[in-house]
Amino acid sequence: MALKKILIANRGEIALRIIRACHELDIPTVAVYSKADKLSLHVRFADEAICIGEANPRESYLNVNRIMAAAELTNADAIHPGYGFLSENAAFAELCNDHHLAFIGPSPSVIRQMGDKAMAREIMKKAGVPVIPGSDGIVSNPASAEKIADELGYPVILKAVAGGGGRGMRIVNESDEIKKAFNTARSEAESAFSNGDLYIEKFIRKPRHIEIQILGDSFGNVYALGERECSIQRRHQKLIEESPSTAVNAELRHQMQDTAVRAAKAVHYTGAGTIEFLLDDQKNFYFMEMNTRIQVEHAITEMVMGMDLVKKQIQIADGFTLPEKLAGYKIRGHALECRINAEDPASGFKPSPGTVNALHIPGGSGVRVDTHLYSGYSIPVYYDSLVAKIIVQGSGRESAINRMVRVLEETVIEGIKTTIPFHKQVLSHPDFVNGNFDTDFLEYFHFNPNKV
Repeated sequence: MALKKILIANRGEIALRIIRACHELDIPTVAVYSKADKLSLHVRFADEAICIGEANPRESYLNVNRIMAAAELTNADAIHPGYGFLSENAAFAELCNDHHLAFIGPSPSVIRQMGDKAMAREIMKKAGVPVIPGSDGIVSNPASAEKIADELGYPVILKAVAGGGGRGMRIVNESDEIKKAFNTARSEAESAFSNGDLYIEKFIRKPRHIEIQILGDSFGNVYALGERECSIQRRHQKLIEESPSTAVNAELRHQMQDTAVRAAKAVHYTGAGTIEFLLDDQKNFYFMEMNTRIQVEHAITEMVMGMDLVKKQIQIADGFTLPEKLAGYKIRGHALECRINAEDPASGFKPSPGTVNALHIPGGSGVRVDTHLYSGYSIPVYYDSLVAKIIVQGSGRESAINRMVRVLEETVIEGIKTTIPFHKQVLSHPDFVNGNFDTDFLEYFHFNPNKV
């Protein structure tokens, strides 16, 4: 159908990333922006830009009516939602379809099914995808939760069906904790997602968080593109990712990729997506969730696969068939990504918005930096604290770590505090260097503010 103009319903580094892909495909772009983002780089580099409201996301980036009006005013025929904001909002995708706008992502029904964590579990179980033992659907009250937990055996974890980012989740170690944990998780889920429904799973201690990148087209073709290790997390927020994982050998990779493809085909998935698994110490893996969008960490897969995933997203939405040769893509070398946040690790990762007084972005072989920062840019207080993603590739894991350390040393961001000192200390920790870690790594890693 040949897309003629794409509106990007997002901001910051991901908006810039999408603009670059569009320009290389010779597709004009429209940036939308809040009043707080008037001087942001995505506004400057898009072909057109239109202000959609105040700084508060509900008045701008989450305001569906204003985004749709911007698309109509600029004659856009497609919308790319990026990640976050409206990227996994089934009603928004449905509205795009109703207005004959190509939504660059999966169908609304897939977003809806995979967004409901309890429903997603049931679909995966029927497809033969291993899932963590847990409740059959929603748990309605603390008494029911306690009964199921007793059957599963402690510890268990309560999860919001509409959850993400660790909100609406509580680990329960014994029965007398259930009632308080249930009510707290439900309240948190209602506040964050306007949906307080919970389900319960057996809690797997010290797992690895492994995700598989998939691409699917409208003709039933689905391909898996290696794995990403995402176990270095703080409060369920990923901080460092890498590909491949030290915990995954060739045989396990093949099994996980085949399972991810089966999972995606079960819902007729189209576009770029991620199947997330928990891997236990016996190398058993379990479906955790599916992210129906491009991931923040997509760049490391691009590095080791030599592929532009955002371009592939756009081409799939434009009706392209994925070539069979994708099945033969192999991981080349090793890639690492550090998420650089405007936070002060010495003060409990307190947000550190402000003006960037000086900026030096590192370079060299195998280095990529995705950022919307520039010298003189003022970081708004209203949005996520991610200000840059530093990605490196090496011939192997050791060379990738050494390269990342060098690149972090070269990076200069003055005027704000960032998580760069934290990343440097993690990269030098013996357990990280040896690949001996899990999702509890930060429970025993302690940042030393004097070692900067």
